[in-house]
Amino acid sequence: LHGSAKPGLRYSVSDWDTSNKQISDTAEHRRHMSHKTRQEGRTLRNETTSKTNWDKSDSSRRLSDRIWDISCWRETLESCIQEVEKEMDALTLGKEETERALAATAVPLEVTVECLTLRDGRRGNELVSDPVEAQLKKEVEMIDGAQRVLQQRIDKAFEQLCLLQESWQQLTHDLQNKMEAQDIDLSCLSLTVTSPEISLKPNPLRIPIGSTTPQQWEQFSQYNVARAQEEMQASLQLREDMSVTRVQLQNELDAQRIATVFAIRKRTHHLEQARDETQWQMKSSQDEISDMESDIRSLEDDLQAKMAPLKLVHTRLENRTKRPGVDLCRDEVQYGLVDEANQLEATILSLKQKLAQAQYSLQALQLHQAHMGEDLSRKQDALSLEQRSLETRGRLTSAAFTDVSSGAVVPLTNSSGRHNLELA
Repeated sequence: LHGSAKPGLRYSVSDWDTSNKQISDTAEHRRHMSHKTRQEGRTLRNETTSKTNWDKSDSSRRLSDRIWDISCWRETLESCIQEVEKEMDALTLGKEETERALAATAVPLEVTVECLTLRDGRRGNELVSDPVEAQLKKEVEMIDGAQRVLQQRIDKAFEQLCLLQESWQQLTHDLQNKMEAQDIDLSCLSLTVTSPEISLKPNPLRIPIGSTTPQQWEQFSQYNVARAQEEMQASLQLREDMSVTRVQLQNELDAQRIATVFAIRKRTHHLEQARDETQWQMKSSQDEISDMESDIRSLEDDLQAKMAPLKLVHTRLENRTKRPGVDLCRDEVQYGLVDEANQLEATILSLKQKLAQAQYSLQALQLHQAHMGEDLSRKQDALSLEQRSLETRGRLTSAAFTDVSSGAVVPLTNSSGRHNLELA
């Protein structure tokens, strides 16, 4: 069977040599390609290792630079926050001083209104619109105006405190965010390839919602600082305005208070002069009344004394009418008695007329004396009211509205502190 088997395909020697050469060439080529691949792999490993190390180092440097930038802004924000807090404290103090100044105007207003009310108690012709009344009304208007101005300053200070508080909160929020960002960057800077907490993350190259550019990041803090500085400048100007307003109003009210007191003292002096004049006139009139009453008594006595001579002459004339016959003669005696009677009648009539005039004059003196007594009473009452007004105004010497440092004053409106403000 073997001998009868058909022999396989046979190759020539040249084919065999060619096949061997091809195998050798292919092996050599494969080795060359393998060597080249190994060389390129080594080069790539070196390059990628260098690139990776460089990128890691560059990222660490960038993180360090970023941390430094954040640190600089942290210092700027912290400094600005401290300045805002100081300005808020200063503005709060100025506002409280203005509130105390406003509260201190209550006593002067009360005193001035009380003086006006007291002087309304004057009677008769003493109830005059004099310079005192004009000064008191002017003082009331000045105090009302001062209260309005001070209240406006207080309201403005409260609004400015709200703006400062809002700016302070914005700065604080910005600072907290930067502190948190710095902590994160510091944590990232501390990570190494051997850190146990490193791991692959899903989609780490995504851009988070709300991301900003470096320019926006810096502009945001710049805006916060600039706004805070602007509000602090406005607060400083407002504090200066409040201080100037308090001093100016105090000076104006002091000047008006002095003018009012001067007017009251001047009016009091005039009233004293008028009272003294009235008292002197009453004393003189009373002396005249006494003299007139004495003279009236003398006239009455003299008139009474004329009745006996009149009776005598009447009796003589009547008795001589009884003479008989021709002895009823109109002789010298008759003419003398008639002349005497006529003279006595005329004298009595003259005395009666003068007595009536004296009684009328006495009545007029007594009536005017009573009128002067009433007028004196009104003047004394008016003088007493002026003196009471001066005593009442004595309360102002201890109530000057800039000297209200005693602490038990309740602010009238919007008492504030930095931490008690509520923003809408």
